[in-house]
Amino acid sequence: MAAGVYLHIPFCKSRCSYCDFATDISRSETEVDRYVNALVSEINAFSKSEKLKADTVYFGGGTPSLLSPRQIETILDTVNASIHVDSAAEITIEMNPATVTPKTLKEYESLGVNRASFGVQTFNDRALKLLARGHDANDARETYKMLREAGFDNISFDLIAGLPGQTINDWKRNLDEAIKLSPEHLSLYLLEIHEGTPLADQVQSGRRPVPDENLAAEMYQVMCDELANAGYQQYEISNFTKPGFESRHNTKYWRLEQVYGFGVSAHSFDGIQRYSNERNTSDYVRRIEESGIAEVMRESVDVASESIFLGLRLEEGLDLQKYAESFNIDLRARYCVDLAQLKDYGLILIENDQLKLTPKGKLFSNEVFSVFV
Repeated sequence: MAAGVYLHIPFCKSRCSYCDFATDISRSETEVDRYVNALVSEINAFSKSEKLKADTVYFGGGTPSLLSPRQIETILDTVNASIHVDSAAEITIEMNPATVTPKTLKEYESLGVNRASFGVQTFNDRALKLLARGHDANDARETYKMLREAGFDNISFDLIAGLPGQTINDWKRNLDEAIKLSPEHLSLYLLEIHEGTPLADQVQSGRRPVPDENLAAEMYQVMCDELANAGYQQYEISNFTKPGFESRHNTKYWRLEQVYGFGVSAHSFDGIQRYSNERNTSDYVRRIEESGIAEVMRESVDVASESIFLGLRLEEGLDLQKYAESFNIDLRARYCVDLAQLKDYGLILIENDQLKLTPKGKLFSNEVFSVFV
């Protein structure tokens, strides 16, 4: 089975108030080139007894669209030299509005990048300022227009529900605008507040209201209903697509397929173990330059356990018969009482050997997953 390749580009123009990813505020051109060289060195050092086959490549971040086409080309050339990338591979680049030009996008497209994922988050300009996003709603509309003109026919939006002070009508307006633009894919998330972020400090100090969980649940239901009416299919808890435009790369994570990550903080899974790189950009570059290795964590994965809650994230659910054949575990027997309770609470259903979350179960997915951990 072909693997996925993940490439982490940490640079951002500014840090969003809710972000806890490994990001780095834009540095000098020399420092960015040094990072790209380190990334290339790490990819070159990657070796398997048999040349790895991959059918997805994903530039994540950070804001990968801050890299020049020349830098993207250098990285892709290195990936292709070290890994056998399928000619029909899905190649995604994440971007923020107002970080690209028509010329840049056309050059990305000519290099084989065929999917764009960009962080709109909200079409409300006031909310964008509070989130320190660095763009406004019109920038998002213009970026979308430029993508279409550059030839991109696979575009994904990110939107966030449950922002402090956001009303249900605010959220409906976001959905209406997204549906009107008609991207092929939508990733719609309920806001999570992570310790150590500016937003967490703002909420704890009372400068921002505590997110309303009941309102967020209502927003989630509205989201599911509105997008279904617009012809989008939900294939994962937070992801919706027009037919045939599921994120092939992200689906690999939910199906526990092999993904090899390169760059600062990048995670890899080889089918047995998960390992990750140094999280600090400067330390990552130094480690690669000194030893060619930046790995700081490696652990064996409980595949039997993770297959349950990752499988349940998908709309198709978990095939109980295939699971029993793979792991010699009968979940219905082992979790008989728990499954009965979850069904009574309306959180799960079992149809034709498929264990699935109900709409209510998607809202309380963490509670369902905890039963199996």
